[in-house]
Amino acid sequence: MNEKLQTLRKKAMQLPLTPGVYLMKNRQGEIIYVGKAKALKNRVSQYFGSQNNHGIKVLKMVENVDDFDVILTDSEFEALILECSLIKQHSPKYNILLKDDKGYSYVKITNEKWRNVYAVLQREDDGAEYLGPYTSSFAVKNTVDEAKKIFRLPQCNKTFPRDCGKGRPCLNYFISQCCAPCSGKVPFEQYDEAVNDAIAFIKGGYTHAIADLEKRMNEAAENLEFEKAARLRDRIAAIKRLGGKQKVISASVKEQDVFSLVLGSAASGKACLSVIRFADGRLYDSENFIIDTPENISEALSQLIRRFYMIRDFIPKRVSVEQEIADEELITRWLSEKKGKNVIISHSTTNEQKKLFDMCRSNAAQHLAPVTGTTGRKAAALDELASLLGLGSAPEVIESYDISHTAGSDNVAGMIVFRNGEPYKKAYKRFIIKGFDGQDDYASMAEVLDRRFTRYEEEKDSGEGFGKLPDLILLDGGKGQVSAVEPVLKKHNLLIPLFGMVKDGNHRTRAIALSGGEIALSSKRKAFTLVSEIQEEVHRFAVSYHRSRRKATSLSSTLTDIPGVGPTRAKALLKHFKTITAIRNASIEQLCEVEGISEKTALIIYNALKSDD
Repeated sequence: MNEKLQTLRKKAMQLPLTPGVYLMKNRQGEIIYVGKAKALKNRVSQYFGSQNNHGIKVLKMVENVDDFDVILTDSEFEALILECSLIKQHSPKYNILLKDDKGYSYVKITNEKWRNVYAVLQREDDGAEYLGPYTSSFAVKNTVDEAKKIFRLPQCNKTFPRDCGKGRPCLNYFISQCCAPCSGKVPFEQYDEAVNDAIAFIKGGYTHAIADLEKRMNEAAENLEFEKAARLRDRIAAIKRLGGKQKVISASVKEQDVFSLVLGSAASGKACLSVIRFADGRLYDSENFIIDTPENISEALSQLIRRFYMIRDFIPKRVSVEQEIADEELITRWLSEKKGKNVIISHSTTNEQKKLFDMCRSNAAQHLAPVTGTTGRKAAALDELASLLGLGSAPEVIESYDISHTAGSDNVAGMIVFRNGEPYKKAYKRFIIKGFDGQDDYASMAEVLDRRFTRYEEEKDSGEGFGKLPDLILLDGGKGQVSAVEPVLKKHNLLIPLFGMVKDGNHRTRAIALSGGEIALSSKRKAFTLVSEIQEEVHRFAVSYHRSRRKATSLSSTLTDIPGVGPTRAKALLKHFKTITAIRNASIEQLCEVEGISEKTALIIYNALKSDD
C-alpha cells in the first residue's frame, strides 16, 4: 500500500460508526465522488484498504483521491437526502449521472389560411399559435401524429392553396390517412373543420373528442346532413381504433414508471437504463440513458432511480423494477416525502408486468445497439439470453460445437462463432476426431474442446482466432455433453459459461442444458430464436464437413482398390483432376503428369477405370 493510501486509511479509521455523507476530493480540491454511509468508518475505510476487492471504476476514483470530508447526520435517511442534494449541486465525475436533456416541446398551429399542426422543439416568433410547453417530446409527437391520421391532415411538405390541384394524391390518401387537398377537390370549409377537430382532440384528449364528435354527428343526422354525419362517424371510428391499439401498451396500474437496466457486452463497457412511464393507464413517455457498465447491479439501480427523480418533477404512485435494489426502504420513504403521498417500489411478476418489463428491456437494447455494434433485435436477444443464463453481461462472442459421423466412421466436429448475435464465418473451424475410432459423442466433444483450448494457450498473445476466448459456449447436446466438457475447462483453468442446446423429437431447439438439469426456452422468444439459429447453423456446418469427408473417403477408396495406388497416390490424383470422372476420361499421358504416377502405374489406372466402364 502506498503512502497516500496509508494516510487516507488512517484518517478513515478515526471516523465514527455513525451515518453520514462523505465527499472524495482530488488535488485541486474538486469533489469527484459523493456517497452516503450507515457507518462512516466502515464504508470509507474500505476504499483505502486492499485494492484487490475493487472494480476498475473504483480503482480509478481512488487513484485520484487526495483527501475527503464527511458530514455527520442523525440517520441514514438524512444522509440519503443530503447525498442527493450534493450530487445535484456538484455533479461529481465518478457518480452515476443522468443528463436531463429533454427540454420542452410544443404543438405548433400555423397561421396561414390552410392551417396545419406540427410537433416542434422550439417556440419561434413567426405568428403561429403554440400549445405548450410540454415536458415529453414523446407524448407531443405521438399525439400530433395520431391527430393527423384521425382527422386526415396532410403529412407532406406541400403548401396550400398554392399546391391545390397540381399533383396526384400520395399513398396516405389511399389508406385513408389524408384528405388530399392537393387534389383540388377538398372544400376549404371541410378542411378547416378537420383542423379545428384535430386541435380540440390535442387539447381535450380521446374522451372529450369522442363526446363532442358524437354530439355533432347526431345533430348533423337530425338536420339531414348525412355526408357531414358520415364524416364525423368515420372520425369517431378512427379514434376508437387508435384507442384499441393503445390498450396493447396500457397498464391496469394507472400511474407507474417501469425501470430496466440492460448490460451491453463486456467489450463495449456500456449499459442502458430504460424507463417507460404510464399515466391514466396509457404509455405517455419513454426515456433512455447510456451509462458505463456498473459493477453492482443492485447498487447501480438504486443510484439510477435516485438520479432520475432528482431531475424529474413528477413521481408516480408506483415504481416498478425487475429486481431488489439497495436501500429500497430509504428510497421508498424519500420518494413518498418528495411526492407528498405514499409511493411503492414493486417487483411484481404478473403477466402484465412481465410484458412491460420485456418492452422496457427491448427498448433499452434498441438504444444500446449502436454502442455495441449490433442490431436492436440481436441486442435484445443477447440481453434476454444473458438474463436467462445468469450471465453478468450480454455475450459478445459465442462459440458452438457439434459432432457428426456415420455409425462412428468419418468422425468430425464443427465449431462456429457468433459475434454480436450474427454468424462470424471467418472464425469457423473444423476438426477431425483423432483420439479414438468408433462412436462416442461425449469423448469426441471433450477431445475437440481440449484441442481448442490447448491452441488458446499457444496463441493467446495474438488475441485472434484460437487466441481469443468466447463469452459463452453452447454445445449441440444435453447435460451429457456438458458434463463431458466441464472437466476440460477445469483442466485449462477457464471460467467460461457452458451450456448445451437440447432438441425435441422433431430436431428443434427445446431447452438449454446444464450439467444438473434444463432451462426452458419457451417463454423467452428472442433468446429462443437466437439459440435455434445457432443450433441449426452449427449442425449444418458439422454435417456439411462430414459429408465432404465421407465423399472424399468414398472417392479415395475407389482409387485405392486399383493395384499400385495407395492413399498418397489417390490423394495426388484427386488433387490434380478433382473428380473420378475426370480421372476416368484422362489419357495415359495426362495421368503421367501427376506427381508420383509412372507410365506403368498410369497404364494400370487407365485400364482399371476403363474396365469399370
